[in-house]
Amino acid sequence: MKQCVLAIALGVSLAAPTWAADKGVTPAQARQIHESALVLDTHLDTPANFQRPGWSIRDRHDHEGDQSQVDLPRMKEGGLDGGFWVIYTEQGARDEAGNREARDHGLVRLTEIREMLAANAADFELALSAADAERIAASGKRMSFISMENASPLASDPSLLELYQKLGLRMLGVTHVKNNDFGDSSTDAAGPQWNGLSPKGKTLVADANRLGLILDASHASDLVFDQLLELSKAPIVLSHTSADAVFDHPRNIDDARIRKLAAKGGVIHVNAYGGYLISIPKNPEREAALDALSEKYGDESGRDDAKIQAYLKERSEIDQRFPVPKATFEDYMRHLLHILKVAGPEHVGIGADWDGGGGVEGLEDVSALPRITERLLKEGYTEADVHAIWGGNLLRVMRAVEAAAQTKPKQ
Repeated sequence: MKQCVLAIALGVSLAAPTWAADKGVTPAQARQIHESALVLDTHLDTPANFQRPGWSIRDRHDHEGDQSQVDLPRMKEGGLDGGFWVIYTEQGARDEAGNREARDHGLVRLTEIREMLAANAADFELALSAADAERIAASGKRMSFISMENASPLASDPSLLELYQKLGLRMLGVTHVKNNDFGDSSTDAAGPQWNGLSPKGKTLVADANRLGLILDASHASDLVFDQLLELSKAPIVLSHTSADAVFDHPRNIDDARIRKLAAKGGVIHVNAYGGYLISIPKNPEREAALDALSEKYGDESGRDDAKIQAYLKERSEIDQRFPVPKATFEDYMRHLLHILKVAGPEHVGIGADWDGGGGVEGLEDVSALPRITERLLKEGYTEADVHAIWGGNLLRVMRAVEAAAQTKPKQ
């Protein structure tokens, strides 16, 4: 295991340090505990960068310089052992042509993830199980699980889910910011279409359970969350969601549902997307300027360095003309600490939405992750709690999902 390798390297005992619940923990002590944990994040949108001209996961990038928050050097700096690389598909038209486009996009993004892993086999390895995660961490490589955010690539042919599973998919998020053929989103301006899951969505739940896929309720409506919790034969997760009690937003979740999730063995992974952490007033002029900017420069994956620099320059000018409040590390910790009190440390994890809009002042990219560990220890959480939050809870859910998939119904 990672902690064994670290202990040998540092010449320290594996016994729990006496400072684990000491609020006077030093940064060096916190770093040692952080390095001994299996540190996973459940929502890495970094695959959007894989086809950028000249972009490489092996190079150290800079968020302010090229809109990138995750790469191998910063994963090492932040002690991030890996996590779920996301197949994200924007919700488009739900007609035959739109469904076909979503199908093709999802398969291309899956291929891009696998190509990145093949090109960097000395540093990364595809993980298919909880046991794989532990084995890969012990080898010194970074583990890469694969997840899907928005099931729209399956709309034209839900049986494709089996192909995705065979090629590495291990987590399935039903919706994104709009309703789709499988269920309602928490943020669709048109309101609910299905009052939860559609008939196809309920079938998708059964298929996911059969195939050993973790079901993810982030972005889904409250009723979809309720129905996933009721229908799934295994615990579910929220891969990147924050607390409604701290900031009332449709994308966040209320305390009662957090408790229900915990009671069923699930885990909520706390999001670091600023717009879900604090109130950011709407400014129509700003939004119009940002929409025009996005239209001008197109999809991020197609921008070369020159376009990125030009985009960032114009984005900075928009920020100066129309300033808005920015979420901070303390704002993020308010959500995380609240959720820990509601759910307990056995049912909380981290899913910061890196490269998908996540990150706050003081937690700008994955190199800053040890700050979270240090703060948790200063709040009185133990080394065992930290290990559970960073990866242990997720792997417990994964093992339960794997076991449910292997259970044959009685004839």
